[in-house]
Amino acid sequence: MFRFLTRTHGRGKFDVIDGLTAVYLLLAVLLMFGPILWVALSSFKTEAALQEYPPTLLPLAPITATVEGYEEPLQLFRVTGGEHEGKVLAQIRRVGLMSQMVDPAAPAERLQINIKDRVPEREFALALENYTALFERFNFLLYFWNSVFITVIATIITVIFNSMAAFALSKYRFNGRTMVFVLIIATLMIPPTINLVPIYLVVQQLGLINSPWGVIWPAVATPTGVFLLRQYMLTIPDDLLDAARMDHASEWRVYWKIVLPLAAPAIAVLVIFSVMWRWNDFLWPLIVLNRSEQFTLQLALNAFQGELQTSWANLLAMTILTLLPITVVFAVLQKYITTGIAQSGVK
Repeated sequence: MFRFLTRTHGRGKFDVIDGLTAVYLLLAVLLMFGPILWVALSSFKTEAALQEYPPTLLPLAPITATVEGYEEPLQLFRVTGGEHEGKVLAQIRRVGLMSQMVDPAAPAERLQINIKDRVPEREFALALENYTALFERFNFLLYFWNSVFITVIATIITVIFNSMAAFALSKYRFNGRTMVFVLIIATLMIPPTINLVPIYLVVQQLGLINSPWGVIWPAVATPTGVFLLRQYMLTIPDDLLDAARMDHASEWRVYWKIVLPLAAPAIAVLVIFSVMWRWNDFLWPLIVLNRSEQFTLQLALNAFQGELQTSWANLLAMTILTLLPITVVFAVLQKYITTGIAQSGVK
C-alpha cells in the first residue's frame, strides 16, 4: 500500500505532476468523504452542540463541576479578559450580557463576567444516547426489516425480470427486436413523476396500498438494467449456447446455467444499483405506505422532522444507521463495478 501511494510519474523522482496529482486526489477524497465524516461525527453530538456557532468537527461536551452550596453541577468557563483572565470559573446563571460566576475553589464570592470574556471548557465526549434513543422512541428494528424486505425482494425480482428481457433481446433474433429495445430505452426520457398517478391507480385497483408489494412491483423492470445486461450478454459467444442446445439443454437451462453465471459481473452492478434505488427510495413509499408499521427507514427518518422542532441529534444518528447496510453492500460488490460497466459498454 505504501509503495502504491508513493509511486511517482518519473523515474523514481518526485516532480510537479506528482504533486498536482496528489493534491487533486486529496481534494477529491475530501469532497467525497468529507460530508460523510461530518455527519458521522455530528451524530455523536448533543442537541446543544449541534446548535453552536461556529460549529466544531469533533463532538465536544461542556465540562461541569460540583460546587459546594449548589445541588446541580455547574458548567465551567475559562475567562479570556478582565482582571480574572485565565481563571476557570463555574457559571451560576446568565442574565443578559452578564454571567454570574463563582470560583469552584472559593464559592462564597460571586463574580460578574461579560459573556464575551469567557469561553466554555469542553472535552471530547460521544453522545451515545443519540443511538440508544432510537430504539426507545421508535420501533427501529421493524423499520429496518421493512426496508430490508423491500430491498432484497425487489432486487431479486429486478435481476430475474431484467436478465430475462436482456437474454431475449441479445440472443434471440426476431422481427422488431431492435424496435422493442429502442422502446425500452426510450422510457428513460419519461420523468418518473409523470407515472405516479397511473401507477398509483393500478396499485390501488390491485389492493396493494399499505403493502410492501405495492412498493416492490411497480419498479422491478428497469430500462437501465435491461440495457446493462443486454450489452454484456452480447459478448457471450453464441456458439456456447448452441453447443448447450445440441446437448438437449432447454432454453431455461441455457439461461439459468450458462448465461446468468457468465453475466455475473454485470448482474453484480445491477444488484448494487437496485439496492441503492430501493433502499434510498422515499417518494413512492411515501405515497403507497400510510401506516407507520409499514414504514421504511427513509420514511421513519421523516418522523424526526416536525413543523416547529427537529431532533437533529437523533436524525443524524438514524441517517448513519441507514447508510451502513448500503455501504456494506457496495464494499462487498465494488470489485465488480469496473468490470461489469466496462464490458457492458456503459459510458
